[in-house]
Amino acid sequence: MKKDIILCGVGGQGILSIATIIGEAATQAGLHLKQAEVHGMSQRGGDVQSNLRLSTDEIYSDLIALGKADVIISMEPMEALRYLPYLSKDGKIVTSSKPFINIPNYPDEAELNKELDAMPSVKLDIEKIASELGMAKAANMVLLGMAAPYIEIVSVEQLREAIKSIFARKGEAIVNANLQAFDKGVEATK
Repeated sequence: MKKDIILCGVGGQGILSIATIIGEAATQAGLHLKQAEVHGMSQRGGDVQSNLRLSTDEIYSDLIALGKADVIISMEPMEALRYLPYLSKDGKIVTSSKPFINIPNYPDEAELNKELDAMPSVKLDIEKIASELGMAKAANMVLLGMAAPYIEIVSVEQLREAIKSIFARKGEAIVNANLQAFDKGVEATK
């Protein structure tokens, strides 16, 4: 089994944390893992994209070919559409529905959502959910929870364990906040 995942968004949104957690879950599961270097600016406001490849068999390339991504996980809806050429015919887009408007000619939000609605996508206002939980900075964990059922090669429980492991050094309160946000995301896709 293999899963090719494109992670994308805007710098500062937590894309790298999502990649780290999925990577930790894959490593703990004994899977093969390749991650391409992050492309774009990892500073707040620049676009960020990463290829994450997980497999039960050896992986030879760290880049995902056009039309081969199983899942696009995006913190920002326009960024999800930017990487659409990479999505396989059976792939899924999991994205925030709320734009991060960081350019003057950002597309019309209604048009953007109309285009996403025509795709095999799951979208949700992750920032709103995280804010309602009192954890605005955990929107990325809401998104990871939404994506968890589509990652498949690692289970929801393996991702939960990876969250515990990655955030353990920050204390129990931070671990529990991130788990709560993750669980809200998982619930949202049921």
